[in-house]
Amino acid sequence: MSTRNALIVRGGWDGHMPVETTDSFVGFLEDNGFAVTIEESNEVYADAERMADVDLIVQVVTMSEISKEALAGLIAAVRAGTGMVGWHGGIADSYRNSADYLQLIGGQFAHHANIAPPEQLSGEQSDNYQEYSTEITELGRSHPVTAGVDDFTLTSEQYWVLSDEYNEVLATTTQKKRDWDAWDRPVTFPAVWTRHWGDGHIVVSTAGHRLEIVQDPSVRRIIEQGMLWAARPAQD
Repeated sequence: MSTRNALIVRGGWDGHMPVETTDSFVGFLEDNGFAVTIEESNEVYADAERMADVDLIVQVVTMSEISKEALAGLIAAVRAGTGMVGWHGGIADSYRNSADYLQLIGGQFAHHANIAPPEQLSGEQSDNYQEYSTEITELGRSHPVTAGVDDFTLTSEQYWVLSDEYNEVLATTTQKKRDWDAWDRPVTFPAVWTRHWGDGHIVVSTAGHRLEIVQDPSVRRIIEQGMLWAARPAQD
């Protein structure tokens, strides 16, 4: 069985620890037969010859921008069968300048609820850390990405995402209604989803704010199983 190629593309806002979180999966990828390369710029996507040999993209680039050439290369690679996996803002809050990227991924970060009314906040990241639950859907209980994962609880940012019905939703999370919130009822969002784009598979986990979150056993299992499921199948 031939070695497959995994490309890690990382960068953007340092608060999401793109280096530390992606580094933590290099050993797993290598143990599962991937040759891993790392790029600190998304311009690698514009290199069609190089991307043709990539079987899996692991992207953690929060916000930032992407050129038309790089985005076209990314979309072409996924449509041709390259898998794509990412977590939190590194995939669901990347490249706000591009509607085509949003369509590719199928979900966009819109909000994470504060733990207290605005006048009581400190201005630190911890203002957005609250305990919340992630519930595995009926589909998720039998899907390879979330197989063996039970409902779990985290204390972290709970992502409110805008999404569409083309996603295969494997897990959801529900934002509560508090006295100071503008919404008038609890709201449920996708927390883990897959998306088929051409011949490629995409996996998104909204959990993954920092290293300690991707090291949570449930989150890590979802990401690892997602990498193996999304990657282009190995050639015999």
